[in-house]
Amino acid sequence: MRLTSKWIGRKWRPRLATVVVAILILVMALPLVGLFFFRLYENQLIRQTEAELIAQGAAIAAIYAQDVRDAGIAAEKLGAPMPGPSGDSSRNVNPDPLYRPIEPQLDLASDHVLPTRPAAMPGTADPAFAAIGARLSGILDATQKTTLAGFRLLDPRGVVIAGRDEVGQSLGEVEEVRAALAGRYASALRLRIPDQPAPPLYSVSRGTRVRVFVALPVAVDGQVAGVVYVSRTPNNIIKHLYGERGKVTLAAIAILGGTLLIGLVFLRTVSRPIYALIDRTERIAAGDRAAIRPLDHHGTREMAELSAAFLDMAEKLQARSDSIQTFATHVSHELKSPLTAIQGAAELLRDSGAAMDNTERRRFSNNIVTDAGRLNLLVRRLLDLARAENLAPSGESTSIGAALALLPVDNRLAVRVEAGGDLALRMSAENAAIVLANLIDNSARHGATLVSIAAASPGGKAIILVSDDGAGISPSNRARIFEPFFTTRRSTGGTGMGLGIVLALLKAHDGMIALVDSERGTRFEIILPVA
Repeated sequence: MRLTSKWIGRKWRPRLATVVVAILILVMALPLVGLFFFRLYENQLIRQTEAELIAQGAAIAAIYAQDVRDAGIAAEKLGAPMPGPSGDSSRNVNPDPLYRPIEPQLDLASDHVLPTRPAAMPGTADPAFAAIGARLSGILDATQKTTLAGFRLLDPRGVVIAGRDEVGQSLGEVEEVRAALAGRYASALRLRIPDQPAPPLYSVSRGTRVRVFVALPVAVDGQVAGVVYVSRTPNNIIKHLYGERGKVTLAAIAILGGTLLIGLVFLRTVSRPIYALIDRTERIAAGDRAAIRPLDHHGTREMAELSAAFLDMAEKLQARSDSIQTFATHVSHELKSPLTAIQGAAELLRDSGAAMDNTERRRFSNNIVTDAGRLNLLVRRLLDLARAENLAPSGESTSIGAALALLPVDNRLAVRVEAGGDLALRMSAENAAIVLANLIDNSARHGATLVSIAAASPGGKAIILVSDDGAGISPSNRARIFEPFFTTRRSTGGTGMGLGIVLALLKAHDGMIALVDSERGTRFEIILPVA
């Protein structure tokens, strides 16, 4: 079973490539899906069309009203009185009589779309109003050529006096015209009669099937003098898209190409390095040391940092594994020798019985005791090494003098502090005493009679030199002195663990130790943080 499946469980999770493809499809579809969510824009087009028709109708109404005044038409020929601020059209009429703004009212989402406009009925226009209509027909025709709006100018009874084919016919029964003849502004959405079949794409838009109708009352001396009836088909996005279908196709191709490009970039910069790192992980887990090397392609800085961190961790784990394996080999070898000796002596004592004299029996018994003592010493030193390697700094501080005060008096070896005895070191007194005790014991075992210690603190670090006058260390052994179990005094009880414990303790306190050249004896240089 793969290691990944062990930790992630059986729960289904999509692959990175699946997620990327799904996101890219969604991104690619957004422009197309957006076509079905443009009702708000369509409604804005309806409102815009109504506002334009109000502006055009207001201009025609002003001209029409002025012509009525100039013609001196009697008041009894005018229509219904205009409602005041408190009338039905109060929402459209400002209390200030100088300003009567009309706001667009149509809403494509909520307003009911009426049937197509009813046909005009027979009617007769008043000659005075008919004359005015005849004079304004040219203005209406010229305006229609520019605005594309349909204009109908009605007299106070709703008879068309200007407006192409329906002149002389009545529109008074049309709902919005009837409201305008009563002095109220009215607008309506009605089904349009297209001049030609609409493209199939138009079926998705409601705004392409309607026409906006606006009826504005013309006020003269507080009475309705007529109605300006204007209509036009609103602009719509579908018509624009259909007209620009070539450009829309190019845009779709560009979107598709951009999506594929994004997918390719994502695959190269994210997906492929991740899969390569997963492959490296599986190879390293299988013991392939050649897999611990940088990826051929990282893609992004974050992926390069992740890969570097992972490979660094793999190298450290491999080094730790090698160290543990080597350490285990050394431990088994060191423990095997005394165990074999103990077993052999015990078997001789058991098998020889009464045939062995007291001298031989004592000699074998002493061998057992000696080897058991060595085993006991090895176990204690291994425990000391394990504690040193897993030690967490306590944050305490001490000095060389305080650490030396904890050591037992040794008549065989003199210790002299030449400088820096009171320098504060970032290390507890007990751990500093262990470091010095191992170094002093090592010097004593190599024939030294004096150990000199000198300390200084240049640059915020304490540099401690520990020198002795012993036999020194041979050049062939200098590179191995910090290896666990390496010793040249095995016959006299040496375990080869002392310097390993010193190194582990110093590393745990952000320090280090190194063997430096000396004219006589041995000299170690210790570097520790200053408290």
